[in-house]
Amino acid sequence: MKKVLITGAYGFLGRNTAKAFKDNGYHVSGIGHGKWHKYEYNKWGVDDWFESTITFEALMNINQAFDVIVHCGGSGSVAFSYQNPFEDFQKSVQSTLALLEYIRLKGKPCHFIYPSSPAVQGDVGDKMISEGDPSDPVSPYGFHKKAAEELCFSYSKNFGLKISIIRYFSIYGVGLQKQLLWDACMKIKNSTGDVTFFGTGEETRDWIHVNDAASLILSIAANETKQINIINGGAGMRTTVADTIALLVKAYNKQTTVRFNQEVKIGDPRFYHADISKAKELGWRPEVSVNNGIGEYVNYFKELHND
Repeated sequence: MKKVLITGAYGFLGRNTAKAFKDNGYHVSGIGHGKWHKYEYNKWGVDDWFESTITFEALMNINQAFDVIVHCGGSGSVAFSYQNPFEDFQKSVQSTLALLEYIRLKGKPCHFIYPSSPAVQGDVGDKMISEGDPSDPVSPYGFHKKAAEELCFSYSKNFGLKISIIRYFSIYGVGLQKQLLWDACMKIKNSTGDVTFFGTGEETRDWIHVNDAASLILSIAANETKQINIINGGAGMRTTVADTIALLVKAYNKQTTVRFNQEVKIGDPRFYHADISKAKELGWRPEVSVNNGIGEYVNYFKELHND
């Protein structure tokens, strides 16, 4: 039986990825923060759970060889990187280095899959972003993701490690309790008529459902490429923030007038639209449409709040 280690398996992407690997016959180990009872982590497909910061020492204590390691742990917020740049560096860069060094020393062929971000490329304007576009990060978060990618290049080139980098765009789905969709649902729920959002509304997102994000990781794990591979993880669809919020309001079925404050946040690239032709070459396709995914998300939110 093939073995996979998923860092950050307690988190949103991590637990959905764990379930996808388990459903495909893997023995799944997880490491990261989160107090989990065995019956809870087993429900998400995790066979062994190691509650720990992702350090080289913690990995040496596990002392197992894996066929695949997926690094879902680490930083996930531009705002956090501005408030805590040192901690963001530790979460993104040092944890990646620990994993790469662990794979190098274990010596067994292991496929390292690193979920990164288009934040490494910075603000490229309102166009489709491809993997080969120039890299010019804006935020500490983007710089740290780029540094982690550079470590991946180094270990691939110098030590022959098999590595895939997935630059995920906006992952969403049932269970996510932060970021735009969650915050917007909160505002709609509490609104008495008008709700105001940050920005102009013309900013764009490329929404990828978490089930599609997890299935992309599985497709990449099955790919036999030997060299380092960078792949965009998106749906290949450009949706404005205004249209996204309009979908939420419609699904919520509440009379709400939406306004935007016209302020632009520093460090946040305004436009995201993924060129996913490389992902499609693997035979992968996004299955969940934005309309269906957002409808499902609103139902989940309303059930959670008895609304």
